[in-house]
Amino acid sequence: MSEQKSSRKIGKVYLVGAGPGDPGLITVRGKYLLERAEVVVYDYLASPKLLKHVPEEAELIYAGKKGGVKHTHTQEEINQMLVDWAKEGKTVVRLKGGDPFIFGRGGEEVEVLAGTGVDFEVVPGVTSATAAATYAGIPITHREHTASVAFLTGHEDPTKPGSNIDWAKLATGAGTLVIYMGIKNLPIIVKNLVANGRDPKTPVAVVRWASTPEQRTVVGTLETIADIVREAAIKPPALIIVGDVVTLRDKIDWFEKRPLFGKRIVVTRTREQASELMAGLEENGANCLEYSTIKIEAVDSYEELDEELERIQEYHWILFTSLHGVRYFFDRLYGKGLDTRSLNGPGIAAVGKATADLLLKYGVRADLLPTVFTGEGLAETLLDQGVEGRNILIPRAEKAREILPETLRGAGAQVTVTPVYKNVAPEGKRVQLRDELEAGKVDMVTFTSSSTVRNFLGMVDAKDSSDLKRLMHNVVIAAIGPITAKTVTDNGLKVDIQPESYTIPDMVQEIVKHYT
Repeated sequence: MSEQKSSRKIGKVYLVGAGPGDPGLITVRGKYLLERAEVVVYDYLASPKLLKHVPEEAELIYAGKKGGVKHTHTQEEINQMLVDWAKEGKTVVRLKGGDPFIFGRGGEEVEVLAGTGVDFEVVPGVTSATAAATYAGIPITHREHTASVAFLTGHEDPTKPGSNIDWAKLATGAGTLVIYMGIKNLPIIVKNLVANGRDPKTPVAVVRWASTPEQRTVVGTLETIADIVREAAIKPPALIIVGDVVTLRDKIDWFEKRPLFGKRIVVTRTREQASELMAGLEENGANCLEYSTIKIEAVDSYEELDEELERIQEYHWILFTSLHGVRYFFDRLYGKGLDTRSLNGPGIAAVGKATADLLLKYGVRADLLPTVFTGEGLAETLLDQGVEGRNILIPRAEKAREILPETLRGAGAQVTVTPVYKNVAPEGKRVQLRDELEAGKVDMVTFTSSSTVRNFLGMVDAKDSSDLKRLMHNVVIAAIGPITAKTVTDNGLKVDIQPESYTIPDMVQEIVKHYT
């Protein structure tokens, strides 16, 4: 009898530090593991945006803990989940806010894993203490101020018997103190520091939601900070920084001074296209609310496109009017066993620079690019070339504006429009968007096409024009170009921002200019 080798997969748990809130602060190793995870158990303080890196088929388990709120899972239940998933052969990522081993209970979880024979790895993260100070413009060490720093928790009651915090030594033993989870016990912490020799005039900063667009910082001294925090209604999560280095914030505060800091901006592009716009806005401090109003799908049948690909050499021009048109056209081209060599006959035109750049990634350089990046601009540029008797193919959305093909036909061209993808309204998030607008929590809405405008209005589901104007009162509207702007105004709303060049970078620049 031959020996059979077991094919059962061995599971492993990765404790990954998610950083303090800014998803960009995840380590390269952490992102790599998220992209390969089969199960993710994540915390309250781990940025939800990090979950975009996780495969769609992975199981997501929320295990957040908030002070004063009943936990979704006890620590013992979390420990057991990690063990059980690993023993089922799964690759498990335990995503923890900050660093797993700095007040993150990562040590306890690893002890359980080690005790049950489960393989594990720990990936450090940017701890909240250093991030809060850095993003508040406070260097926790500085050659002219202090060469020592201590991290401690304020979660326990410092006056209770058996406290393991030695206030007599800590009060003056370190130049900078960074206190985690100390808002509830702030008056007691201050009392202990002053009673043990710390100067009541020592500067103090309290930073809430560090490194996120909701970050808020208040500054005082040991004798005033408790009142300042109470009056400002600062709630957890927040860190307390004590020391002379706090005075440097006046000079080097950078994060909260960015031009779009705190602005809540709705991005209506598809998830695939939103990254460039969101990155540009977030770099300038905006809090981007992703409400994709368009979902891109393949058309039900590619029979029409297949026929045109069979006679592609009969065309004089192929016109690409969108990024999606490029992607879906080439996906089908490759799917038919063809490649870019099949396109060596027709001239290739792109509606704008972004579309031309994407074509280049497929190995095709656009032969024609209009000076004005619109369908009208492309039509005008082609008319200058002469199109009478020319055969022109336009692979595009199932439903789109007819101005380009109609203009070319009017000039004597033979135009074939072939659908390669379709725009559909995505499900979900309607109620959430409406609630944000009702509560006045939206500063701006950005539109990058007429479809985003129409689908946004469908998601808002206003009763009538007066209801729509009420919801959009004080909301700034940015439109990428005149076609999109006209769709906005046709629906009774006012466009506040429109760049001269119809590109995402120019749109971001105009938004920044608007607020500065």
